[in-house]
Amino acid sequence: MKICVFGAASTKIDPSYVAEVEKLGAMLVQRGHELVFGAGGNGLMGAAARGVKNAGGHITGVIPSFFREETIESIFDKCDELIYTETMRERKAKMEELADAFLVVPGGIGTFEELFEVMTLKQLGRMDKPIAIYNFQNYYDHLEHMIFHSMNLRFIKANCRMLYLLSTDREELFDYMENLPPLRINVRHLKDG
Repeated sequence: MKICVFGAASTKIDPSYVAEVEKLGAMLVQRGHELVFGAGGNGLMGAAARGVKNAGGHITGVIPSFFREETIESIFDKCDELIYTETMRERKAKMEELADAFLVVPGGIGTFEELFEVMTLKQLGRMDKPIAIYNFQNYYDHLEHMIFHSMNLRFIKANCRMLYLLSTDREELFDYMENLPPLRINVRHLKDG
């Protein structure tokens, strides 16, 4: 299975996050999977890639050309395959196309956007791939609270909770991605409008 990891590129985050995501990358390989990611060499993107590479796994990186040309962030230099796109939209579309599942680790604006894009695609029935969110050190508690708040106010249908799994347990996340049956429900069960 090709698992796409979305996560932070920041070099300023607490080292405990980096160490944990390196372990997660190694676990991804131990469970027989490949990594697809945004090709960043720093932060949690770099940590996932290092964990995968150190465990002997295969890595496909996808990054817009302007990241290289404008030196926006470090590119992981040990990708087995590196795909350049013109835009961020093309980058996300390529990662979504290549991935069999999505694993979201702590991140910032870009990670939030990637998460909500795949959740929206799943809500609209455009894809049916597992979305697993690693709530390491309860990073995503506030996001989960906001989603439930929106559900309570009926901005989001309660069935949308079936779109993803949020967990602090690595094993549970991998079990979910590896064994999730298709939703097989109508888009009207997930969206009003």
